[in-house]
Parts: sequence; C-alpha cells; structure tokens
Amino acid sequence: MLLAEAVTQPAVTGRCTLTGGSWFSWYDEQTVTATDIDHVVPLAEAWDSGARLWSREKRIAYANYLDDARHLEAVSQRSNRQKADQDVAEWLPVPSARCRYLTYWVPIKLTWNLSVDQAELRALNALAAGCPNPQITYTPVS
Repeated sequence: MLLAEAVTQPAVTGRCTLTGGSWFSWYDEQTVTATDIDHVVPLAEAWDSGARLWSREKRIAYANYLDDARHLEAVSQRSNRQKADQDVAEWLPVPSARCRYLTYWVPIKLTWNLSVDQAELRALNALAAGCPNPQITYTPVS
C-alpha cells in the first residue's frame, strides 16, 4: 500500500523496511516524508458500528483489508492524529477533499455492513448535497 501510494518511491531496504520516499496526504493536501497509515473508517468507529459483534478473524480482516484501495490511506501524521477515531460528524479533511472522503467512507461502511448513527447520517447527507454525483460502488464482505 505504501509503495502503491508513494509520490516518490522509497527504497525497500529490508523485510518491510522503507527508506526515503514521499506521499501526498489528501486529507490536508500536504506532501510528507513521514506518513501514517489511516483506516478511513477508524477501528474504534467500526467497533461502535457493529464490528464488536464480529469474530476475531473478521476484525483482523477489517484491520488489514487490502482488497479495496479506499480502506487504508497514507496520510500525514498530523491529520491522522487530528482525526483519531472520529466519524464524519466529528472530523473531515480539508474542504477540497470532502467529496472524495464521502466516496471512501460510505462504501467502506456498506462493504462491511457497518451501522451509521443519526449524527453521522446528517453529516453524510450534508456532504453528499455538496458533491456533484458522488459515485458509490462497493462489494459486500461476507
């Protein structure tokens, strides 16, 4: 995932060790050399939205899911820490990235059959109203 999202390719110097490289953090429109891997729908938010009822294996599959490139994102450490475990009612990326965020958040919730609370639904509807024809595609996980 880090290699695929790199703006400047890092050198692979050992088993799972990267040196150099840079990434564009679209959450805050910054190019960074030190990055965090963010779960677009945070683990704690997934837990609160139904993952607490899943098997251990399904929770591990969610945490490490690579079959949808929208699930995990290389972002700046600052934006990842600001976001923490908040949902769309509590945190959003910079305005120019919000439609993209919507088209990542909703399919992840649908893919994993995660619930949406009322504040989150209001925030999603407000976001969608400002996004011209957002494309929402997903494949459910069993």
